Amino acid sequence: MSEQIRITVAEILQRDLKDPRLGLVTCTRVSLTRDLRYAKVYVSVLGDEDERKRTMEGLVRATGYVRKLASSRLALRVSPEIEFVFDPSIEYSIRLETLIEETKKNSPVDDTEEDD
Repeated sequence: MSEQIRITVAEILQRDLKDPRLGLVTCTRVSLTRDLRYAKVYVSVLGDEDERKRTMEGLVRATGYVRKLASSRLALRVSPEIEFVFDPSIEYSIRLETLIEETKKNSPVDDTEEDD
């Protein structure tokens, strides 16, 4: 069910929200309570701190609308309360990859290997 909600919310954010505050948002995962009444929707936002802040504000303002659309598309008996939570994992992965590439470029080549 979490994955269904993630896909549905991602589609809503991409297609239905026209808020100019929203930047490039990716739904990374959804955490549901056992009774399906509350859903934490983790989102990653590409951009600087100001863009991230504006996007999260836009998401908070659109929460009710997103919940309404998701409820009608998922045909759930109980529509979960949605809370958007910033997820830094994609930014962390990009930064980690950049550091690895920099390390590779800056590390000396090992010439101790012998040819057979």
